Amino acid sequence: MYADLKKGFKIKPDPVILSIESSCDETAAAVVRGGREILSSEIISSCSEHIRFGGVVPEIASRAHTTAVSEVVKRAINASGVDLTDIDAVAVTYGAGLLGALLVGLSYAKALAFSLGVPIIPVSHIRGHLAAAYLADKTLEPPFISLLASGGHTAVIEVKKVDEFRLLGGTLDDAVGEAFDKVARTIGLEYPGGPNIEKLAEEGKNAIALPKMLKGDGGYNFSYSGLKTAVVNYVHNAKQHGQTFSKADVARSFQCSAIDVLVEKSLKACGECKLNTLTVGGGVAANGYLRKRLDEECKKAGIKLVLPPKILCTDNAAMIGAEGFIQYEKGNFADLGLNAKARVDLGQNI
Repeated sequence: MYADLKKGFKIKPDPVILSIESSCDETAAAVVRGGREILSSEIISSCSEHIRFGGVVPEIASRAHTTAVSEVVKRAINASGVDLTDIDAVAVTYGAGLLGALLVGLSYAKALAFSLGVPIIPVSHIRGHLAAAYLADKTLEPPFISLLASGGHTAVIEVKKVDEFRLLGGTLDDAVGEAFDKVARTIGLEYPGGPNIEKLAEEGKNAIALPKMLKGDGGYNFSYSGLKTAVVNYVHNAKQHGQTFSKADVARSFQCSAIDVLVEKSLKACGECKLNTLTVGGGVAANGYLRKRLDEECKKAGIKLVLPPKILCTDNAAMIGAEGFIQYEKGNFADLGLNAKARVDLGQNI
């Protein structure tokens, strides 16, 4: 019944796109021009409300989005220097993520687009993380290799065109960001686990032997459940035998095991695919140790590294605007029947 709402829109050469992201605990809005110029990017986080629970509580996140979405869009418009009437399209994350959280941003985006008479662009959160590289390097063009490292996904991807991908390998179980959170809880660190482990690891040594997760086999696949279990067993065994151990050493050893294999397989993909550009996206790409190792190894190998600033690695709406532009040029518009998806298949809908 809404099909006609997808038709009749003229594709403009340099569109101003308002984008909305609400897949987890960040409510974000941004205004992006031409897919690569950020006019504004605003975030209201509910992270502090989840700390006492040791992770994101979907119901709390959804309620926080409900109270924040209108305000964050207002801030994005005010900071952008454009008016609502200048908006050519509204891009919104439809998946993957927490279903209730996604529905808040999606409902707001549909209502706003309808009121403005502009198209709705459905955007995959996963592809948003990949598209953040275009904001970091405005001259970037495929082909290149992309490392996706986040709380929900870990993969090595060959980007052939802006809308054509080949999945080389991914995690067989836990994602790297998920492993960081689980290990953090094991050694008594608060949520979010990633930055807290990184901070503690600075005080420790890589002194604990831990598995390297399909380092020598498995192609470009990863496995983090064994690494997580090894850390849990190490800590529990020490406690059961009344032995002291260094939490900082656990953090440092885990971080090295979790990160080194990402670096190794990403550079291996560049070599085997004969590509000299590597991009990185996802929340774990904000990890200082990963950024340092990638920079060092890419320089040695003569590979161009496109590493977005940390604010564009964690959840944000600017990356949704960058991917929204790609979909806009294809005329990939949605109608008001667009629904949220808790899961988006990595292999088919990168």
